[in-house]
Amino acid sequence: MAKLRLHLANIFELVIKELRSIRADPIMLVLVAYIFTFAVYAAATGASTEATNLSVGIVDEDRSDLSRRIADGLTPPTFKPAVEIAAPEIDAAMKSQRFLFVIELPPKFQSDILAGRQASVQINVDATASAQAFNGMSYIQTVIQSYVTEFTGRREGFPGAPIKMVTRTKFNPNLKDLWFTSVMQVINNLTMITVILTGAALIREREQGTVEHLLMMPVVPAEIMLSKILANGIVVLLAAGFSLLFVVQWSLQVPIAGSILLFLAGSCFYVFTVAALGILLGTVAATMGQFGLLAIPVLLVMMLLSGGTTPMESMPVWLHHLMQVISPTPHFVIFAQDVLYRGADFSIVWSEIVTTAVIGSVYLGIALYRFRRVIFSS
Repeated sequence: MAKLRLHLANIFELVIKELRSIRADPIMLVLVAYIFTFAVYAAATGASTEATNLSVGIVDEDRSDLSRRIADGLTPPTFKPAVEIAAPEIDAAMKSQRFLFVIELPPKFQSDILAGRQASVQINVDATASAQAFNGMSYIQTVIQSYVTEFTGRREGFPGAPIKMVTRTKFNPNLKDLWFTSVMQVINNLTMITVILTGAALIREREQGTVEHLLMMPVVPAEIMLSKILANGIVVLLAAGFSLLFVVQWSLQVPIAGSILLFLAGSCFYVFTVAALGILLGTVAATMGQFGLLAIPVLLVMMLLSGGTTPMESMPVWLHHLMQVISPTPHFVIFAQDVLYRGADFSIVWSEIVTTAVIGSVYLGIALYRFRRVIFSS
């Protein structure tokens, strides 16, 4: 028991030393503040392919009840109010980027529909912004088809569609990219900054020679490693919690369905795991430059193949299983989505937490072996 208290006292003192070292590095503090505030906000709001506020012109040559309903059906936030123009104005309006879409409703459009004759509607699309153009065109087609079906269904002799499809979207009713992007950006930044902070802490001491002071102190390698993991983990978790509350929930107005405390509790295991990975990379690299070159590909693979950028199901089966075995990030992404989006409780997400902890234990064991061999044997 006395030996355990001694170990805990050593870890506590070393954690205080690490926190003071972080406080004395203003560049690192600015980086952490930027990563969890402006970087999250900019990524969530500046890189959206979501179809919103699309400008639409409409050439109504029918002047019927049906054509007016279609024009009125193009509503915010997907579309700006439709502007009626004449047919000769189409080319000039689209070349000047006044409209992204121009819909042409031909004469006798309503009468042809009621008579059972095939009627055509022309949609002119500016496909410069291809993603918005495709999404907006799909929305316009859906609006036209739904209003034509509803209109004909109310007329005598037209029973309408035999089945009415009702879609209920859960967890993100308006399908906003911002809701997904902001939380995934917090997770990616948490991964990146944890690896950088812990690895840089070790590299800095090796470059400055202060690690030799530690070798002369009555401490063991596990105490030094745990102190670096705990100190940097505290900083990252505080920054992530701040970002989630004030940037994602307050500034971006993204609703958090689950418990933020549960998310932060699960994040402790994840931060522990990626911090151990940072220490491991720090024992492989001898300088800060080498550490940066080594960390970049590792972080890119972890983040791109985590399920936060593309679905895990879209990957090859062997790669899907491989990433779930060697990387904690897919498990943490599942955990975060379940808690923050779906409001899951501990009984649902415990398996992801345990898996992350197991992977972290393996990382810690390898990092401790490398740390003893590289640092204490030098």
